[in-house]
Amino acid sequence: MKGGLLILLILTCCVVAKNDITLKLLSVEVLKKINQQYSSDSVKRTKGWLAFLKKSELSSEWQKLHLVNDFFNKNITYRSDLTLWKKNDYWATPIETLAQGAGDCEDYAIAKYFSLLALGVAPVKLRLMYVRQLEINEPHMVLIYFSEPNTVPYVLDNYKTALLPANKRKDLKPIYSFNAQGLWLAKAKGLGVKINTKNKGFSHWNLMLNRIETLQVNRN
Repeated sequence: MKGGLLILLILTCCVVAKNDITLKLLSVEVLKKINQQYSSDSVKRTKGWLAFLKKSELSSEWQKLHLVNDFFNKNITYRSDLTLWKKNDYWATPIETLAQGAGDCEDYAIAKYFSLLALGVAPVKLRLMYVRQLEINEPHMVLIYFSEPNTVPYVLDNYKTALLPANKRKDLKPIYSFNAQGLWLAKAKGLGVKINTKNKGFSHWNLMLNRIETLQVNRN
C-alpha cells in the first residue's frame, strides 16, 4: 500500500464519527484487500472517497447531504445486481461499490448512509427507504434524512438527483424504511411505526453489515 494512502486512512479515522462499522470500512486491512483483489482504479476511487470525507468534515450538515449525494451519483455507474454480481439481489458494502465503480439503487443508498455517518451525522437522522418509483413502476431504494424528529425527511436519490423533501417527490410511494436500529412501516411523512426485523430486506442489510465486520470484500 502506498504510504500516502496509509496516512490518509489514519487521518480520516481520526476525524470521522466513532462508529465501529464505519471505522471498519476505513481500516487499513480493507484497503489491502482492495489492492490485492481489484485494479488500481478501484484503489484510486477508494482513495478519492477518503479524501472527499477529509475535505468535507468541516462542512455544515446540510452541505454534507448535498456533497455525499453528488459524490456517489457522479462517481458510481448504475448496474443491476444481475449484471454486476450475477445475483438477483445483492447489497454491496460501500467498499465493494467503490471497488466496482458501480452498483444499483441499494448500493448508492448504503454508500451514502455510511458516508454521512463517517461525517458525523447522527444515525437517528438517517434511514434507508424502500419505495416504488411510480414513473417506471419498479421497486427502488433511497436514503432519507430527518433534520428533526417527526419532520418531513429529505430524499437522497440516484434516479432523480436533486435533494428534495419527501412530500415533493410525488413519483415515490414509500413502503418501509430502516437503519441499524430497526425497521419501520412507511407512513405519510416517511417516519412510520417500528415493526419486527424478520423482513427479507433487513436480512440483506444484516448480511452486508457482517461483511463489513469480517472485513470481507467480494468481487464479481
